Amino acid sequence: MRRVQELCTLAQQRGIPRSTGFLSDREQALAVAALNRENCTFARFWGGWEHAERKVLCLEPPDTWTLEPVAALRLQALHAQPPRVPGHREYLGAILGLGLERTCLGDILPDPEDPCVMYAFVLEDKIDFLQEELHQAGSWNVRVVPCEQVPPRVLQEPERELHDTTVSSLRADAVLAAMMHTSRTLAAQAISGGRVEINHLPLRSAAEPVYTGDLFTVRGAGRWRVQEVGGTSRKGRLFITYFQY
Repeated sequence: MRRVQELCTLAQQRGIPRSTGFLSDREQALAVAALNRENCTFARFWGGWEHAERKVLCLEPPDTWTLEPVAALRLQALHAQPPRVPGHREYLGAILGLGLERTCLGDILPDPEDPCVMYAFVLEDKIDFLQEELHQAGSWNVRVVPCEQVPPRVLQEPERELHDTTVSSLRADAVLAAMMHTSRTLAAQAISGGRVEINHLPLRSAAEPVYTGDLFTVRGAGRWRVQEVGGTSRKGRLFITYFQY
């Protein structure tokens, strides 16, 4: 948050755009809080495509230019035989293994029509380095080519499998237990143990109320979002719809 506040002040004082590296969803939430503190109105997030999870914060004061900090790479596994092809994990490990920080890399998306191809969004100033240095992902040789336009089929928002269930109440422990298919006792223990966040903030109490759109993150387990809170069953239980990332 301090770094974002510093960048905001610097951009405004000097009249020069500034940007961060790729931020996780939690870091984006913290950045928004920092921007609100500074009353900053010239910020935007961009990850290279509309539904990006990891995004760069661009600070562009009035009467300055628009930043283009994000570029795309086409990653093709050579001589791979589906279904044995490199995936997100192999490419992420290969790129970080070159000495780059996680903030240099955004989303990595598969090509639904070619399992041997993936597209990676990276900081624009790392394009040449990755093209020259990235030759292998896992046990596969790969070809890296800058991509001016990612095919629209790759940029479709992923479909989420929705699940319906009922809960005794909209307490955090009850909802979390239902989504994780575990007991309320174990859900409450995860909360009291500091392993659970709701909307990127630590969940302090198992009795915290839950609302439509709330995002649960459980360290070491995954993420779940409450898509909808419905009506009440004949037995007095509440319907909820959710999905897991």
